Amino acid sequence: MAARTPGAALRLCATVFLLEMAFCKGFVEDLDESFKDNRKDDIWLVDFYAPWCGHCKKLEPIWNEVGLEMKSIGSPVKVGKMDATSYSSIASEFGVRGYPTIKLLKGDLAYNYRGPRTKDDIIEFAHRVSGALIRPLPSQQMFEHVQKRHRVFFVYVGGESTLKEKYIDAASELIVYTYFFSASEEVVPEYVTLKEMPAVLVFKDETYFVYDEYEDGDLSSWINRERFQNYLTMDGFLLYELGDTGKLVAIAIIDEKNTSIEHTSLKSIIQEVARDYRDQFHRDFQFGHMDGNDYINTLLMDELTVPTVVVLNTSNQQYFLLDREIKNTEDMVQFINSILDGTVEAQGGDSILQRLKRMVFDAKSTVVSIFKSSPIMGCFLFGLPLGVISIMCYGIYTADTDGGYIEERYEVSKSETESQEATEESRELQEPRSGQSLLPARQEPKDVLEKKTD
Repeated sequence: MAARTPGAALRLCATVFLLEMAFCKGFVEDLDESFKDNRKDDIWLVDFYAPWCGHCKKLEPIWNEVGLEMKSIGSPVKVGKMDATSYSSIASEFGVRGYPTIKLLKGDLAYNYRGPRTKDDIIEFAHRVSGALIRPLPSQQMFEHVQKRHRVFFVYVGGESTLKEKYIDAASELIVYTYFFSASEEVVPEYVTLKEMPAVLVFKDETYFVYDEYEDGDLSSWINRERFQNYLTMDGFLLYELGDTGKLVAIAIIDEKNTSIEHTSLKSIIQEVARDYRDQFHRDFQFGHMDGNDYINTLLMDELTVPTVVVLNTSNQQYFLLDREIKNTEDMVQFINSILDGTVEAQGGDSILQRLKRMVFDAKSTVVSIFKSSPIMGCFLFGLPLGVISIMCYGIYTADTDGGYIEERYEVSKSETESQEATEESRELQEPRSGQSLLPARQEPKDVLEKKTD
């Protein structure tokens, strides 16, 4: 048998890839205007996209995988996609304002997906939202299964009450983020202590917290604050989501590839504070670390030295920088307490001056990034307009100069003409009138005159 050439192998791989893509696309339906009338018959997970959108093109292979996975596991959720530019009226009806927009449509309800655009996260969202709003936990075995599967979940314990009504209302709003369950007191693990019934609990970080209306305020707001683990690996998406919680976010900015004691110890200190001072700080603080300072530098419009700690108030864009060296957990706790009592001055904010600074910074960053990624493109984008403007300015300047010169020449010619006309008039005044001799009249002799008189 003849050996396969590299070119043939490459063509074979490309053919297999295209077949796989075509196979996956078969499980994603292309939706048109008829979808508006038929959508309530099923539960739909829909990607509203624009053909020219780069993020939409990046999502397309992931979306095809979602369609294949949902079909293979027998999910009742149908997966589709709609060109929002071709069917703009339908997209507007569903509140589509950007691309891509992922929504789960269930009866008259439409749920927005705001999580990471990965296959597993999208499928998890579809399972959570398409199922029951409040899932019952009938046994301790089921409770233990849920604990192993979900890092954060909420449980209502008790019978019918006003608190349960509030719990249902909060779940209908926040089901896009987390799971909601209900259970009897007998099903709850023995280590859980409830002072009164009914109660709402959140299970996370290998422990639990009980909702206290007096200390925690509105139930929906409390659930929104507590739906995150106490310590997280931070990125731009998580920081955006944490903006709704009202919590301050304490972040260790480190280089995870750097194994020096400076980087590893600072991360460990933040983790210890999050764990050991949970009861003291969990209502006001979220803890985590971030790999690298690129994103945080852009956010703060500053250049932070790594490793360091920054505390963000994502609700108003203020931040706090270290005013001391952090050697242990006690130093970090003192720094946090200094923020709470107002000793450490807040920087940044959303004032008009900061907004103007942000506009200038973003414009500068955009120009720099364009020139770094593609110098030729940068020269074309910015050099061409500058060249056109320069030519226009030169044309305007030369037009003004020529006009002034012509006007000056016109004035000079006019004055010369007037002078010439005046000269000619004076000459005419000196010339004899028509019919008169140019020579002076000769006086005849006296005797001739006398003879003529006679």
